[in-house]
Amino acid sequence: MPRYKLLIEYDGTPYAGWQRQANGRAVQQVVEEAIEAFTGEALRIQCAGRTDAGVHATGQVASVMLAKEWRTDQVRDALNAHLTLMEEQVSILAAEKVPEAFDARFSAKGRRYLYRIIDRRPPLALERLRCWHSRKALDADAMHRAAQRLLGHHDFTTFRAADCQSDSPMKTLDRLDVVRRDGEIHVEAAARSFLHNQVRSMVGSLKRVGDGSWSEADLVAALEARERARCAALAPPHGLYLTGVVY
Repeated sequence: MPRYKLLIEYDGTPYAGWQRQANGRAVQQVVEEAIEAFTGEALRIQCAGRTDAGVHATGQVASVMLAKEWRTDQVRDALNAHLTLMEEQVSILAAEKVPEAFDARFSAKGRRYLYRIIDRRPPLALERLRCWHSRKALDADAMHRAAQRLLGHHDFTTFRAADCQSDSPMKTLDRLDVVRRDGEIHVEAAARSFLHNQVRSMVGSLKRVGDGSWSEADLVAALEARERARCAALAPPHGLYLTGVVY
């Protein structure tokens, strides 16, 4: 039975996150419905990262094993045709045949996220559900300098959701860059894996540095405290994008 790797883009606004759940329509659910409409098979797919409600993706990866072998362009185009008919905000960017042992989650060697902030006084119209809006101007350079103090292997308990299911709060953060691009502030994060809400927690705390209410030392003290209560307010989900998975 052939296994396929799917590269997926979606607007997370109308969905209750990636994972199937009882309280709303999920991205996993609509992709599985498209697969069933195409192949007649009711299947469960695995993904590289379970994004929360409202979080977007430009580079989500899922894997699925089908009973019949199809050309990869047929898989991509047929799934997109059904997703379009279903009026879903999900697109299959590519389909690729992979070895049977491939697993979208456990084969991954790294994950990349982008968080977008627009700091201007007027409210957002077009990007309201795509970026975090800050009415106060932020110092992106100060945010970047502070972010470098979080790089490396640490106990990230402070930046971990209370309901995180990871066995350990220890993670190695490979990249956390803050750059200003075309009127936006981009926070770009990369690691082998992240704790639940880790990126949004770090961004929420970095924003405090950017608006001057925290110093770089305050951020380091929060990390070293290893207490969730020391984290700043969580950044909203709609500014976060899963941009890529490394295999």
